[in-house]
Amino acid sequence: MRHENKGNFLIHTLLFVITCSPSACSQVVNNFSKTSLLVISNVGEYRISIKKKENKRIVALKNYITPLITDFKYSTDCNFTHKKLYTNPDAYGRLTVAYALKKVQEDLVTKGLALKFFDAYRPYSVTKEMWKAVPDERYAANPAKGSGHNRGTAVDVTLVKIPSGQELEMPTKFDDFSERAYHNYKKLPENVLQNRQLLKTTMEKFGFHALSTEWWHYSLSDTTTIYEVLDLSFDQLKQLENGEKNVLKIK
Repeated sequence: MRHENKGNFLIHTLLFVITCSPSACSQVVNNFSKTSLLVISNVGEYRISIKKKENKRIVALKNYITPLITDFKYSTDCNFTHKKLYTNPDAYGRLTVAYALKKVQEDLVTKGLALKFFDAYRPYSVTKEMWKAVPDERYAANPAKGSGHNRGTAVDVTLVKIPSGQELEMPTKFDDFSERAYHNYKKLPENVLQNRQLLKTTMEKFGFHALSTEWWHYSLSDTTTIYEVLDLSFDQLKQLENGEKNVLKIK
């Protein structure tokens, strides 16, 4: 859309919103929100988006985090939608996120602990499926806005002991949509409160912020407006990763 046409569209939209009925206004606002969200859905667009900003590159977390422990709930039907939402997953995040998580992990390892990832980057199409199941912004991202997961800046994690991999006891299971999952919920055993606080304190120490309604969800601070929403499959990301390795070998 050319700039002058976009400007005219905005003016006409605002004029219509001023005079329209509440239901019609709502429809216009919703439609504009959908059309104004930039979603990158092919490799070519992605490469253009990172060309001038290396930190925007999305990378495999296994190359930065040791040990990398995962349990991808959305690749199974054992999640709140009761169906598989993606296949062939791996943990990915933007380069800045990977470096921050590396510091988190190094700090935890000194305590005999490690992160366990339930989810990291997820394609935008998955967010749309989640919204169909739970259209509530306390627990699911509104597709009109996209999510930190779609941008590669959010992770769902817990703490485990190493080398056993035993999870520390937390307030609820992953994706529990009750008040027990809230960070301000206090009616819990002391050890559970301490575990939740340890995760929160460590993540915040290295630049992440918590979602108040989900003890497991963390996003890298001040990154929502920097990164575009991605709708690239895990297979596409793995092809990109292999391509980068080949380029390095040639060099």
